[in-house]
Amino acid sequence: MTERDAIDELDFRLVHALEIDGRAPFSRIASVLGVSDQTIARRFRRLRTAVGLRVVGVRDAEMRDRDNWMLKLRVKPDAAEAVARALAQRPDTSWIGLTSAGTEIVCSTAFSSAGDHDELILGKLPRTPSVTDIRAHQLLHRFFGGPASWFGKDFGRDKALDATQIAALTPSWTHQEHDEDEPDGGGLPVPGDEPLLRALERDGRTSIADLAAATGGTESATRRRLDRLLRSRALFLDVEFSTEALGYAARAILWITAEPRALETLGRALARQPEVAAAMATTGESNLVAVIVCRDSAAVYRYLNESLGRLDGVQRVEVSPVLRNVKQHT
Repeated sequence: MTERDAIDELDFRLVHALEIDGRAPFSRIASVLGVSDQTIARRFRRLRTAVGLRVVGVRDAEMRDRDNWMLKLRVKPDAAEAVARALAQRPDTSWIGLTSAGTEIVCSTAFSSAGDHDELILGKLPRTPSVTDIRAHQLLHRFFGGPASWFGKDFGRDKALDATQIAALTPSWTHQEHDEDEPDGGGLPVPGDEPLLRALERDGRTSIADLAAATGGTESATRRRLDRLLRSRALFLDVEFSTEALGYAARAILWITAEPRALETLGRALARQPEVAAAMATTGESNLVAVIVCRDSAAVYRYLNESLGRLDGVQRVEVSPVLRNVKQHT
């Protein structure tokens, strides 16, 4: 990144604003941050290039009738890229990362049926010669991640928005109660929502006019349906960007074995820690999976030694450094 592309306080606050409301108009963000609309639009365009900033719609798998799994695959080093790319083409994978010197692939999946699960885990992967080991962990409970924003926990805490700014940016639909008896499926996705969902998965900031054109409905009906989906959390807006470009170069997946009696307490404690971007209870050899983001490897060590190390009930921790994302949500 050149000096011209250096990230400053306004950039951090813009990203934080988008984490609060990924569809907030530039005019509202500009008003809250005390700059012009043109400045926010220009910064957004620059950050798209500099840090890969984009807003995408994500279907929350916990709100759907799907089984969610984390797969940890050990592969031959010369085949890791090809296997990861093949997995990325599947619609039931949402996140794929290369870990541990490129000899491991970690993959997040959401299976809609037992047949889909068996086809991948019992069928294709075991028959792939370059895959030497498969560990499958079903996600049982999410302590943190998904719709919950991690940015405000640690990223530039001295640059984060204050409570008044956060309140001004919080979308109105968050204050409304979700009613499952609402017409048109309430807040849960129905087959007729597919054009809307696919458009938002491509670009979460797609205008209401363009969304209405994609769905064939009116703008008012499209806006109401989008608000219902967001309010129910069946759909949420995720802000994607390069953590490394923002000064956080070390990411790792922690496979934690916790004492059964301490599982809930540990999960909640992990959710509160600023380094933790996601924490889930799972099946398998380990029963907790956490994703951490730190500034560098020294910060990872301090986290393991100090923050995680002081928590009671941790029996064993396996650390998988994340080298690169192959797929993120879409």
